[in-house]
Amino acid sequence: MAAIEATQGDITALALDAIVNAANESLLGGGGVDGAIHRAAGPGLLEECRTLGGCPTGEARITGGHRLKARHVIHAVGPVWRGGARGEDALLAGCYRASFALAVAHGIRSIAFPAISTGVYRFPRDRACRIAVTETRSFTARSTAVDRIVFCCFDAETLALYRQELGL
Repeated sequence: MAAIEATQGDITALALDAIVNAANESLLGGGGVDGAIHRAAGPGLLEECRTLGGCPTGEARITGGHRLKARHVIHAVGPVWRGGARGEDALLAGCYRASFALAVAHGIRSIAFPAISTGVYRFPRDRACRIAVTETRSFTARSTAVDRIVFCCFDAETLALYRQELGL
C-alpha cells in the first residue's frame, strides 16, 4: 500500500520521481504553481512543453524535470470553477486519473500533487480535496505501482483540509 501524506511547502523543492503541475491548456506557464514550476525548472521545460501541443482540461501530459529535483513533471489541466454544474468535478477527477496513468506508464514510484484548480481557477478547496483523496484512494486500492503520494499544500488551511480528509 502506498504511503499517502500531506505537507506544507514548496513543491518545486521535492526530490521525487514526479511532481504534478497545475497547468493551463497551453502548458506554456502561468501563475501560481505553474509559474513556480516553470521558473524552477528553467527554460528547457518551456521548450519541451512547446512540443506537446497543449493539453485539454481534465487530462495530463508528462515532461522531464529539467532543473528540478524531480525527474518528471506531470502537467495536469484542471477546470476553472463555474459553479459546479459544468462537469468541473469530473474534469478534476480526470486530472488525478490521468496523472496516475502517466505515473504507471513511466515507472514513477513517488509523486507529489498540488491542490489542482484551487488557486486562480477558484475550485472550492474542500471539494477539490475530497476529489483528490477519493481518486488517490481509488488508485491505491487497485495498484501498487506508486509507493509514495504527497499532497504538497501551499498554505496551512489547505494542509488542514487534506489532513482531515486523509484522517491524519
